[in-house]
Amino acid sequence: MIDPTAKVHPGAEIGTGVRIGAYSVIGDQVQVHDDCEIGPHVVIKGPTRIGEATRISQFSSIGDDPQDKKYQGEATSSLEIGAHNVIREFCSINRGTAQGGGVTRLGDHNWIMAYVHIAHDCQVGNNTVFANNATLAGHVHIDDFAILGGFTGVHQFCRVGCYSISAIASIIVKDVPPYLVVSGNTAKPNGLNRVGLRRNGFTDGTVDALRKAYRIVYREGLLLKDALKTLEALADAGDEVANFTRFIRDSERGIIR
Repeated sequence: MIDPTAKVHPGAEIGTGVRIGAYSVIGDQVQVHDDCEIGPHVVIKGPTRIGEATRISQFSSIGDDPQDKKYQGEATSSLEIGAHNVIREFCSINRGTAQGGGVTRLGDHNWIMAYVHIAHDCQVGNNTVFANNATLAGHVHIDDFAILGGFTGVHQFCRVGCYSISAIASIIVKDVPPYLVVSGNTAKPNGLNRVGLRRNGFTDGTVDALRKAYRIVYREGLLLKDALKTLEALADAGDEVANFTRFIRDSERGIIR
């Protein structure tokens, strides 16, 4: 299942049922697990691990050196990609740096559309969607089920919370709490992601509790420290409100407001 024009390094490990397209280059210390599909003209450099049943489309660059001037060729630099991901054409995902822990990670069941860039040391969870041309700077964290609209840019060291969604061409320079809709340059909150929450099985009661939490932070004119005190008093509001509160409390960069 490997095209005769493809170049596979002897130090690469290729699982069963893997398909590798024409003129692709698989480098040393690359692990491609079972049932993956690597399209034509894909370049994968190691150390990189790609989980089972992941599809990578043509002209993508996977596991190349970090675009970071501090990178000096450290052997600890690697990329880990989970299982059942779809990575479309012209995507680039870089390995990690020593300053960021050495590893860039992409979890499972992610849908990465064309021209997306994921920079060094990013940590991406599971079941995310990155629309065309979304770009992550270094050290960005994207939590599970987050959606980035086309041409969204995320500044380095930012975190985007679970079940949040950004509109097209959003520029995110601070942390985005979970469950929010954000838009603009720079991105501002635009309410709760109610459609996404209901599509993912959240109950009406949970959505109502999150709407109340959102109003406390974004609609009542409170200082953030006072909003947090109010949120923390909602002990019986459910796990999602607790997650929302914890995210805001733990934010090092500060949240969008």
